[in-house]
Amino acid sequence: FEEALELVSQRRYDFQKRSLLRVETERSIYGADNFAMNEVTLLKKDTSSMITVDAFLDDKYLNSYWADGLIVATPTGSTAYNLSCGGPIVTPGCQVHIITPIAPHNLNVRPVVVPDSMPIKLRIEGRERNYLIALDGNAKSIKQNEEVLIRKAEYMINVIKLEDTNFLDTIRNKMSWGKDQRN
Repeated sequence: FEEALELVSQRRYDFQKRSLLRVETERSIYGADNFAMNEVTLLKKDTSSMITVDAFLDDKYLNSYWADGLIVATPTGSTAYNLSCGGPIVTPGCQVHIITPIAPHNLNVRPVVVPDSMPIKLRIEGRERNYLIALDGNAKSIKQNEEVLIRKAEYMINVIKLEDTNFLDTIRNKMSWGKDQRN
């Protein structure tokens, strides 16, 4: 942490542009705070039963996911909840969104990477009436069959990238790639 602050004080950093997700719901659940940097997640709330999330890309039917939930992630969020659910790691700067089911009932349903220019529409249903929608972990209640529209936000945010770091080194070190744990 001290090393990072020292690099910032010496202005030894660059800015990276990162995309955001903008979420619209029928009842404007999040109001003006409807942006997420990592992911938007639809989840079951008060039941152990799986839910069904109908997904559409650019108003064309994609799939009905029978699962515990569904994640729509940005490249920044690809290394967060998405990764823990078996989704791919996507390098920053890629202009994509990742759709990843959480514990899907059908084992042949896999994560999908789509262009971030395509709007994603989701609709949730199941045995209960209320479910959860979460923007970067900020969860709120959503009703059955309420439509959720996810688009790339109109603007990007700046993230500081320290001079001595890069994405590939960070991922390789955090994931212990190339290291033999037996030694």
